[in-house]
Amino acid sequence: MTTPATTASAARSDGLVRARRDDSAHRRQAVLRALHAAAAAGETISVSGIARAARVHRTFLYRHPDLHAAVLAQAAAPTNSTGDAGPSRASLLADLVNLQQRNTRLATTITALERRLSQELGHTAWRESGLGAPLDVDALQRKITELEQTIVELRADLSERDDELDAARAANRELMTRLNTPSRS
Repeated sequence: MTTPATTASAARSDGLVRARRDDSAHRRQAVLRALHAAAAAGETISVSGIARAARVHRTFLYRHPDLHAAVLAQAAAPTNSTGDAGPSRASLLADLVNLQQRNTRLATTITALERRLSQELGHTAWRESGLGAPLDVDALQRKITELEQTIVELRADLSERDDELDAARAANRELMTRLNTPSRS
């Protein structure tokens, strides 16, 4: 059973649905006109640019896949040049990608050079402050190695002479013992 209140509510609801449908159709036409005008003028076509020209929000284009696809297709299509032999959109995009890669490489190089400069400045400050090792560390290390080798050689010579001295003392004791014992002849 339908009551007068239900009928009035349905009528209002139908009116709102129709108004919404008309508004959507009007905005679709505005987007298509803006797209056609931008293509005819040879302007750069983007979703944001077309949405701005049609006075709709970008999400309107994203919610309508056919309009979004039309904008992307027109953006990818070569522009009609009016005789000026400027670079194509594809070549500009390729240049952009190359420049971005170059910027990445340069940023990496700059970072490495900054790190190296920081290390060198740190080493210089360390040496100049007097806290660091003297500059002739290598010469001192070589001298220490030579002296250690000399010590080893001298100890070997000393040990050999100690052995000879011990042998000589033993021979002297034996001779003294022979001399001090009475001979029985």
